[in-house]
Amino acid sequence: MRMDDRPSPWWARGRHIDRRPFLMARNAITAACRNWFTAAEFVEVETGVLQVSPGNETHLHAPRTALIDKDGESLPRYLRTSPEFACKKLLAAGESRIVEFARVFRDRERGDSHLPEFTMLEWYRADEPYETVIADCLALIALAAETAQTRMFAFRGRSADPFARAEWLTVAEAFQRSAGIDLLATIDASEGNREALASAARNKVRVADDDTWSDIFSKILVEHVEPHLGRGRPTVLYEYPAPESALARVKPSDPRVSERFEIYACGVELANGFGELTDAAEQRRRFELAMDDKERLYGERYPLDEDFLAALQAMPQASGVALGFDRLVMLASGAQRIDQVVWTPPAGNA
Repeated sequence: MRMDDRPSPWWARGRHIDRRPFLMARNAITAACRNWFTAAEFVEVETGVLQVSPGNETHLHAPRTALIDKDGESLPRYLRTSPEFACKKLLAAGESRIVEFARVFRDRERGDSHLPEFTMLEWYRADEPYETVIADCLALIALAAETAQTRMFAFRGRSADPFARAEWLTVAEAFQRSAGIDLLATIDASEGNREALASAARNKVRVADDDTWSDIFSKILVEHVEPHLGRGRPTVLYEYPAPESALARVKPSDPRVSERFEIYACGVELANGFGELTDAAEQRRRFELAMDDKERLYGERYPLDEDFLAALQAMPQASGVALGFDRLVMLASGAQRIDQVVWTPPAGNA
């Protein structure tokens, strides 16, 4: 690309004028959401960005840094991928309804709907079921649209009515509908049967010899399921299979699935939430398996936050969710790229 062909920087006056209506919508939506949480008796918190562990999910990647202590020793730290660990410690400390507009960081994520630094709106309700935070999400999606005076979300040729009654779809139903796969038949108790899913996925996705059950699941989800979600109206995708439960508890009535959900609009994932797991031993087991996979795939692993695992034992039953705030603003304001709705886009997205 020649120098003259490069887009003007985000701080060029003409470009800023073009982006400013989206930024004003962002401010209005932020204020509306804060008022909503205040009315619902949430406490807004601010948790630390630098963490001992940035999160222990296989495909999440965090920027790394270091602190120098008074003796000159270097202490490795990470920029958080989520405020989840800190927020759950606050639940253990006795808080019951908390919310944070959190700045979070993720490597290997750039594109029209991805930024390496973004705002995650995350909240938790102690002693309330995860259906309650699903209802919260749907209310906030409608609130954002109302605030931006938008009747219809539109993105990449897809549309969704943010005021319409949401579609509720289990992951198993979505796989059957979009890929013709009986997903639950490939799960034994709470463990994925790799060979069963590989056989079912034949001629649908490319399966490598070293792909795990979760690898195959993710390929089918991305290629065949997600493009059909949130069309015409928001979709609540719930009852994630137990091997993909992450930090969610397994459903008591069916150990093959968990109390995990995601919400989509226009094929865009907006939220990811859980009925929270409070079994520290089980969470440790899942983290260690995820870090084994990360090391296999990427040659790195993150330390476990031992304070977080200790806090889980004192944490009440709870539900929580992380909503991609920039993505919600993008859809509500009519922007077509996520960098249009952040005040200072990071280098490389400007």
